[in-house]
Amino acid sequence: SELRPWIERRLDEAREALASVAARAGTVPYLGIPLALVPQPGRTRAHRQGTRLLVPAGDARPALERFFRRSARAEIAARLDSATTLAGSSYSGLDIRAQRTRWASCSASGRMSFNWRLLLAPERVLEYVVWHEVCHLEILDHSPRFWALVERRWPGYREDRHWLRQHGGTLVL
Repeated sequence: SELRPWIERRLDEAREALASVAARAGTVPYLGIPLALVPQPGRTRAHRQGTRLLVPAGDARPALERFFRRSARAEIAARLDSATTLAGSSYSGLDIRAQRTRWASCSASGRMSFNWRLLLAPERVLEYVVWHEVCHLEILDHSPRFWALVERRWPGYREDRHWLRQHGGTLVL
């Protein structure tokens, strides 16, 4: 009973996330741009044409996830390369995954891992997560020194971090 207010808040958040996902029926977000899903019989892969995403008829989720994983590698690698060049640092490798509890991580050896679902967020949020991880190449913890570095490299990061906390539950297919 003492956890009841917390449980009710979490249930409300889940209901809001479900309503948000349901409201985008027929579309899927891609870095803040809604792509109209166009089912095509016989198609096995998702293919983007401007603001349209051609998908298999029926359950398109497997093809959509493959599309987002492929796209995430290209989108994130380009941003990561640019950010590390500007920061004067380097990373040892990039993995695209479907982590359940993290958006990204940076190992002590400089290996980067990003969640493909970040492509369902606005572009600025993805940029924030990239810079967050690039800052971890210098400071592996979340100390005040780390957050000061994030602030210098990505001013206004708090807004993007807040967006991710508020809307992260909606980043699903």
